[in-house]
Order: sequence, then C-alpha cells, then structure tokens
Amino acid sequence: MNTGILFILSAPSGAGKTTLLKRVMADLPGLAFSVSHTTRAPRVGEQEGLDYYFVSRSQFEAMREQGLFLEWAEVHGNLYGTSRPAVVAQLEAGLDVVLDIDVQGAAIIRDSAAIPAVSLFISPPSLAELERRLRGRETDSEETICLRLQNAREEMRAAVDYEYLIVNDDLEQTIDTLRAIVIAERSRGHRLPTGQSIELLSAL
Repeated sequence: MNTGILFILSAPSGAGKTTLLKRVMADLPGLAFSVSHTTRAPRVGEQEGLDYYFVSRSQFEAMREQGLFLEWAEVHGNLYGTSRPAVVAQLEAGLDVVLDIDVQGAAIIRDSAAIPAVSLFISPPSLAELERRLRGRETDSEETICLRLQNAREEMRAAVDYEYLIVNDDLEQTIDTLRAIVIAERSRGHRLPTGQSIELLSAL
C-alpha cells in the first residue's frame, strides 16, 4: 500500500489559501482535506464537518488531554487542532492529506517529525494588499482586522521555515504553482500526477 504525502499549508488570514486549496483539490484526484477542530463560531456559509468541526472549549480540551491532536494552537483567541487518528487513517489509505494550519501548528509537526510533511507558505504580495482583502470580505470588525494584520506580520516572518514559499499575487498563476508542487512531490515518490503508484518493475 502506497502511503500518502502530508502537505502543510499556512498563510495569514486573507491571503487566499482557502480559494487556492479548493481549486487545486478540484483539479487533482487523491487529495484529502484534513478537517480541523476549532472552538471559534462558524462563519457565514461554513458547514460542520466540511470546513471545521466546531466544538466547545471544554470538548477541545478533553480531546487534547486524550492526546488526540497531531498539533493544536490558540489563534486569535480560539483553539484549533488536527486529529491524529483521522490524518493517519487517510495517509494509510494512500490519500495525500492537506493540513490548513497556522505557523504554530506547522512548527509543532516539523519539530516532532512523527509524520514526514511537505510545508508550503502562501503569502500575500504585501501587508497593504492583505489589509485591502480583509476589509473587502466585510466579515470582520475593525478590532479583528487590526489583530489579523498584527499576527500576519509575525506569520510572514516564519515563511523562511517552510520548504516552499508562494506569493499569491495572480490567482491563476498561484494555482498553477501549487498544483505543480503537488505533482512534483508525487513524482518524487514515484507516483503519477493522479497519485497512483508507478509500478515499473511489474511491467518489465
């Protein structure tokens, strides 16, 4: 059984990571999204079990005490965590798993080395452009926008710790770059762009 690849994607809020993931995952088979648990309230249009598992702080803390998270972090006053059993099951099924996590969670996974991972950081072209995008969403208060911009400065400093850095200036070009990285990593693992194993010896 061919074990899947774990991809870690991080980006400041508003950098366009969610849009990029949806487009690339629609284009490439064999990519699975790891749905995180969070204590924050759902945003408009978000669905339970599809975007996040929305839990109370007490539920989250109980799961953390049981060691059920591959990583967890507190971001913008809310808790986020990745289910260890769910990720392992997906990888063992041969799926490539995408983790949409913050820089704290990414560092935890890299430092633990429990599961090898390919790390990618999605950056906006500038903080000014990031502010324009955040305000354009019209979903956050002024206080929240200021907090996100402040955190973005720290997050962008962590980009040097990632294997890949992608600047999301032109959406279509950025989609092409992210898709190419996934395909290249699959090729390095002797797999087709679809994620299937290349069994050369059996064909000889």
